[in-house]
Amino acid sequence: MRNAASTALTLATLALAAGCTSTSPFGSGNTSPVPGSATPPVGGVCNAQPAQGFVGQMSTAKVVEAARVSSGANMARVLRPGQMITKEYDTQRLNLQIDATGRITSVSCG
Repeated sequence: MRNAASTALTLATLALAAGCTSTSPFGSGNTSPVPGSATPPVGGVCNAQPAQGFVGQMSTAKVVEAARVSSGANMARVLRPGQMITKEYDTQRLNLQIDATGRITSVSCG
């Protein structure tokens, strides 16, 4: 009985830990692809030049995904004004700077 309780506690802990992960491109600088997207991750090195046409558009999930795909990046991250971000450079990540209204102001890789 003690072994069953221990196993149940372990499984519950793992389930809670898994629930703390997010796949939203809009949460805390997360870089995961858009959930339910019909387009799989491209998985290559980012090239921001083809995604420059998205500057000025609203950062909806559809636009973020389209920018990611056009750049060839594996992931995209939306960066809000004043948001704390990690500084490591990732050749497979597209960065989309947005303003306070959610409009994309710049596109870069890293």
